[in-house]
Amino acid sequence: MAFQSLRRIVSNDLAIDLGTANTLVVVRGRGIVLNEPSIVAVRSADHAVVAVGREAKAMLGRTPGSVSAIRPLRDGVIADVDITEKMLHHLIARAAHRRTVLRPSILVAVPSGITQVEKRAVRDAAMQAGAHDVHLLDEPTAAAVGAGLRIDEPGGHLIVDIGGGTTEIAVLSLSGTVYSQSVRGAGDEMDEAIIQHVKKQRNLLIGERTAEAVKLAVGSALPDQERRTLTVKGRDLVDGIPKSVVVSDEEIREALHEPVLRIVEAVRTCLERTPPELAADFIDRGIVLTGGGAQLPGLDRLLHQQTGLPVAVAADPMSCVALGTAKLLDQMSLLRRVAIPA
Repeated sequence: MAFQSLRRIVSNDLAIDLGTANTLVVVRGRGIVLNEPSIVAVRSADHAVVAVGREAKAMLGRTPGSVSAIRPLRDGVIADVDITEKMLHHLIARAAHRRTVLRPSILVAVPSGITQVEKRAVRDAAMQAGAHDVHLLDEPTAAAVGAGLRIDEPGGHLIVDIGGGTTEIAVLSLSGTVYSQSVRGAGDEMDEAIIQHVKKQRNLLIGERTAEAVKLAVGSALPDQERRTLTVKGRDLVDGIPKSVVVSDEEIREALHEPVLRIVEAVRTCLERTPPELAADFIDRGIVLTGGGAQLPGLDRLLHQQTGLPVAVAADPMSCVALGTAKLLDQMSLLRRVAIPA
């Protein structure tokens, strides 16, 4: 026990929110030290890392033939283990800048629907990146803790974590998960819906970065009092030359209808499958939204209309998973109860 206490003092224990869109790294005692896009640029000839994070994201759609910008995580899981390992190794090295004798313990937040093969891939990637040991935690639990919910108490909490690759919906009570579901309706699918809409309706081809910018600027789930428009630049599909068009919030809301509807339907399914005693708690406690997708204007109002329950967006929705893992690094007894078994 004394050794463990000493170890916690002299090592740089880390918590990682390994997200499809962004990876956040927390160092015990220092908070969030890194928040980088989950993108790696590699040289095609020898697979050497050219850039990681924001620098690599700036290369999306702009790399020469000798360099590839890769998203190693898709739909909330690891699609490329080798690239994920290189990304983690780079980010861990940047986060743990203070040299220590002991390698860090690492807590990684992962989607609730992760398979055994994917668990092993995450653990192997973190171990190869320099971890002493690795603990896994499902993202809804981490998000709930980061949002300030007391998941160790009796009574139900309904958390909806809308990330880049997946939307994680869970009912939590007494440090356990009563119900969970992972659906694809999330940030990346919203971006793809915008790409396809602009392609079909405007004959304009745009990339992922442009689609994300459109979503952030004029995307919404319900109409607002203020009409918004945005000039979008891309390549004309008819004559192949660069062109710009003006899109409206109404047009983009129509494009986002299907992925948003999937989130709403998943929440309704969760409510239908929740035990009645816990479902009754939601009348007072409502639904808590976390993740980058929680910031889509009007989504909280739409969920309230469809469920009749209070809906609140967490104070810092994009950081909730990372903040929750950071808190659990200092609450080892609770972490042991909520961690995913090896």
